Amino acid sequence: MRQKVPKQQRAFARTLRAKATDAEIALWRLLRSRRLATLKFRRQVPLGSWIVDFVSFEQRLVVEADGSQHAESNHDKRRDQDLSERGFRVLRFWNNDVLMRSQAVIESIADFVVRSPSPGELRSPPSPTGGEGSNRTSE
Repeated sequence: MRQKVPKQQRAFARTLRAKATDAEIALWRLLRSRRLATLKFRRQVPLGSWIVDFVSFEQRLVVEADGSQHAESNHDKRRDQDLSERGFRVLRFWNNDVLMRSQAVIESIADFVVRSPSPGELRSPPSPTGGEGSNRTSE
């Protein structure tokens, strides 16, 4: 179920898209238009009280491009915990790595997706109808 995003938060996300960092721009060029394993990513998206850099809703995956201000940040730990409780996995990459080692960053994301099934893929398939223990009677 989609939550209604407050106008102020939606406007702030729009501002962040317009004022993206060099690393965010570089990473967006690699993720947009299903360029990575046909995954659809959106950028600067409100999730709860947070705005995430990039998100694939189908994979429940958040990708963040972080500058040095994020080193050892308790704020980021709280944020990651909250996103995890909402069913999202978070991958963080340093801006320098995004700019200087973009291929390695993309390979890391692709490898993570292959090795770590999304929460939706972990659900058990529905039980077959009419199997053992069902209320159906045979004639």
